[in-house]
Amino acid sequence: MRRRAFLTALGLGTIAWPQAARAQQPKRMYRIIWMSTEAQPDPFVDGFREGMLALGYIEGRDFVIELRYAHGNPDALRTAVADLVRAKPDLVVSSGPAIRAMREAKDVPVVFAISGDPIEFGIAKTLARPGANFTGSTFLSLDLAAKRVELIKEALPSLRRLAIFSNAQHPGEGSELKATLQAAQAAGVTPHYVPFKGPGEFDQALAALKALRADAMLTFPDGVTMVHRAKIGQFAAANALPSMFGWREYCDAGGLMSYGANQRAAHVRLATFADRVLRGEKPGDIPIEQPSRFELVVNLKTAKALGVTLAQNLLVRADVVLE
Repeated sequence: MRRRAFLTALGLGTIAWPQAARAQQPKRMYRIIWMSTEAQPDPFVDGFREGMLALGYIEGRDFVIELRYAHGNPDALRTAVADLVRAKPDLVVSSGPAIRAMREAKDVPVVFAISGDPIEFGIAKTLARPGANFTGSTFLSLDLAAKRVELIKEALPSLRRLAIFSNAQHPGEGSELKATLQAAQAAGVTPHYVPFKGPGEFDQALAALKALRADAMLTFPDGVTMVHRAKIGQFAAANALPSMFGWREYCDAGGLMSYGANQRAAHVRLATFADRVLRGEKPGDIPIEQPSRFELVVNLKTAKALGVTLAQNLLVRADVVLE
């Protein structure tokens, strides 16, 4: 149930869509490689296709997308990178942690949507002028980290012990953790940091999280937790643990609440980066964008299963309520 009407470009500014197809169509077929660690069907590639269509690009006439997947394992994509670069595609679009596989690829333009800090990750010198062959969107926002603590505390006024579940290898995680710890202290909540380093430590960290017996959990959004969102949702349900996340997809998988940018809209927006690169601009000259619009999502079905009664003023403020 939607509470507000959102712009198509939710989370990443406004797209000036043309009223009709682009006046000057591409003179050749562009080859675009889509790299992802998501499960298939990928929830975001169709958003990118939607954005390309809105800009006048017809798939099969103006461009083709070749899909490269390695569910939950970005390292598996690395073996394909050398062959991919030699094939010289016009563009690579990298969704989430798949960007790790492209980090060493210097001779192909890459457009990305990631949750981490592209500067710390080493693929950009600054957000305003990335400087290399990468550009796109980053969802990292320290203001959001604090806001998520405030929202879970509002949902659970008696909250005292908050587990913070996080991939310690996520670029920018240190800054996000610091902002979260400060917000927890300000809210009178005791934070308990439960880190893991990559997929190999994920199950072990969940076991530590269970032993903690916290009142609620807050999961940092990143590629690993995103790929395993269904498992996290099942864990939270099995342990009667209210949960806070960064994106709606976690709530679709059973999480209680999320606050952050709309991921599908962000991938629609990636088409504008692709268009600029295909028209000849260098990725390093195209500024990396950050979210400017956010959505609060509440899973009312999960709340009822947990026996959590959410205040009416919180439900009214929610942009999406899943029932």
